[in-house]
Amino acid sequence: MTAQGFAVFATAIGHCGIAWGERGVLSVRLPERSAVVTRARLRARFPEADETEPPQPIRQAIEDIVALMRGEPRGLADVELDLDGIPEFHRRVYGLARRIPPGKTMTYGEIANRLGMPGSAQVVGQAMGRNPFPIIVPCHRVMGAGGKLTGFSAPGGVETKRRMLLIEGSTAVEPTLF
Repeated sequence: MTAQGFAVFATAIGHCGIAWGERGVLSVRLPERSAVVTRARLRARFPEADETEPPQPIRQAIEDIVALMRGEPRGLADVELDLDGIPEFHRRVYGLARRIPPGKTMTYGEIANRLGMPGSAQVVGQAMGRNPFPIIVPCHRVMGAGGKLTGFSAPGGVETKRRMLLIEGSTAVEPTLF
């Protein structure tokens, strides 16, 4: 995967990042401690890429991510992803997860069942743990059995997941005092 460029942008939950290539988005970074850290992670992952003004489709994706993290119900299903090198099973999991609307959730087991693989919740969880496109592929909307907040390896862990779901208006989680 060769990135053409990357950008760091501010959202209501911190500075996110996005890298793109000729065939679409290659990676999305959830917020780190600062824009500097987000930028450093993108540079480490895509050393050949320059931080540059994104092309129109990527600018639109950024605008939609920013709006979504502000609480506006935006769909990101039309954002073009570069799935080169992504295993076929992961592609299927990501495709199904992309259809979960803002504010709604599914469990890993429900996704496994919909893929015709009952009892494969753990494998779905592993695919989500390798998701290079968080927010666009909304892994934060996928819960453990019984709606339990589990399996979120982003900075801030399950608290970031909870915060994103609350911003989207999900009733699947209870607010906590920060």
